[in-house]
Amino acid sequence: MKIFTLRQVEPEHDFRQIAAWFTTIEGEPNSEFGLNEYFKNNTQRILQMAASDDKGELLGFYWAVRDLSEPGRYNCYLYVRPDQRRQGAGGLLFDDLLHTAGGIGAYILHININADCPECLAFAERRGFSERRRQIGLELDLDTFDDRPYIGLIARLEEEGFHFTTMEALGNSEEAQRKLYFLNDITAMDVPGSIGEHVWVSFADFQESVCQADWYKPNGQFVAIDTTTGDWAAMCAITRFAGYNHANTLHIGVDRRYRGRKLGQAVRVLALRFARDVLKAGSVRTYHNVRNLPALAIDRKLGYKQLTESILMEKLLK
Repeated sequence: MKIFTLRQVEPEHDFRQIAAWFTTIEGEPNSEFGLNEYFKNNTQRILQMAASDDKGELLGFYWAVRDLSEPGRYNCYLYVRPDQRRQGAGGLLFDDLLHTAGGIGAYILHININADCPECLAFAERRGFSERRRQIGLELDLDTFDDRPYIGLIARLEEEGFHFTTMEALGNSEEAQRKLYFLNDITAMDVPGSIGEHVWVSFADFQESVCQADWYKPNGQFVAIDTTTGDWAAMCAITRFAGYNHANTLHIGVDRRYRGRKLGQAVRVLALRFARDVLKAGSVRTYHNVRNLPALAIDRKLGYKQLTESILMEKLLK
């Protein structure tokens, strides 16, 4: 029988490997530096443990982050190297996570599972997790993207009184950031299939998590403003992470009052142009709740193809 040892994750020794595993888990880039910065800024919210063999080799880990808006909820990651699975390391890590989280008052655990990993899904289900929602990853090849059919749409919306601009053009001021935060917040909570929760607990949290992040590009934050009222009607945020050929759409939202006027299509197209012409990305990736049918319809019309599907699983501890 193989013997595993649990120990606290050691940033200086483990973070390079764990960052690589996070990249595998999330399908998006993570770096040792970025993981270190996040850990330093959020140490008090993080539960973590590593599993190693009798030679001290790192085989897996768990990482659970206490949610700011709901302190009893922990958003969890648990990973075991594929060649070491089904030998007990994953179960040992999970039992420790369950004991530790339960001991400090946690009452909900959330974990994302790749729908293409039946063994991962079975592992979670055996431990009492149930499906909460599903999310689809899509990708658009920018070499074949043709934005010309949308030139007339954007011109028509401008004639109707909408001003398309970016956070950079608005000076990326605190006032503009507050309006961006509000639009992000209300549209994120209103996405079909969402669980109606705030993404950030405050404007200060949004500033730190978004506006001060190294991936935040003011010229990649597109907004549509109703010039009649001054209201921010729609937005699309896009970036390109260092070292990757593809760009990522981070959030797309249209205020409920302005839906049905194709503002979502317009800000998407402006962001895609930016990704192609300025970021020089080869493709763009985006993620949608499977119940967000309007957004999925727009992106499929634009030519996006499905990449992945993930399942948010939930376990109630109390």
